[in-house]
Amino acid sequence: MATYNMTKTRANKILELLRKKYELPDWRSRTRDPFETLVVTVISQNTSGRNTARAFENLSKRFEINPEALSKANLDEIEGTLKVAGLYRNKAKVIKRLAKTVQEDLDGSLNSIFGTSLEDAREKLLGLPGVGPKTADVVLLFSANKPTLPVDTHVNRVSKRLGLVDANADYEKVRKGLQMLFDPRDYYAVHVLLILHGRKYCRARNPLCDWCPVNQLCPSRVD
Repeated sequence: MATYNMTKTRANKILELLRKKYELPDWRSRTRDPFETLVVTVISQNTSGRNTARAFENLSKRFEINPEALSKANLDEIEGTLKVAGLYRNKAKVIKRLAKTVQEDLDGSLNSIFGTSLEDAREKLLGLPGVGPKTADVVLLFSANKPTLPVDTHVNRVSKRLGLVDANADYEKVRKGLQMLFDPRDYYAVHVLLILHGRKYCRARNPLCDWCPVNQLCPSRVD
């Protein structure tokens, strides 16, 4: 218990410093439909933010981003809009299958899923074609304001280097470990700030430990 309390205290000091270092962007669009968030998240897999935005823009110009339109869309045409994002053939198939499932099984809307508990909503999203834990958690946090903390590659790497979770933890252990350390009201901030920090300082290769704003709280820092 003492170790947990120390880690929790350190975690919140880290969050406080990251809040001071970075301006917290609002990646949650109040106008974006949950299905659009789902599509964007599928496109973003193994893709940079810039190319994700370009691919989604291409898709949006060609089709209406709703289950009915995309379920009827020609697969080759969907692929053509996503080429910039990489793995475009697989992503096009997933998006079309998702659209068809939501259209036929959920009356064309994800809203019925969001009206349930977090765990039920998460389970139902994970049952959709091509939806893994990170995609489900992003949709739940960003579009349904559900208290879950998505773990992308940056969040995974940074949280382990900071010693907030076990170095060998899998996705669920990282997610639940972080959720225990932070207040649910801060899950969005933790998710976004760890991503920003991973991009700027705590890089996968050659991390900038000397300039890192939280290096005094990091057990992995290179002196």
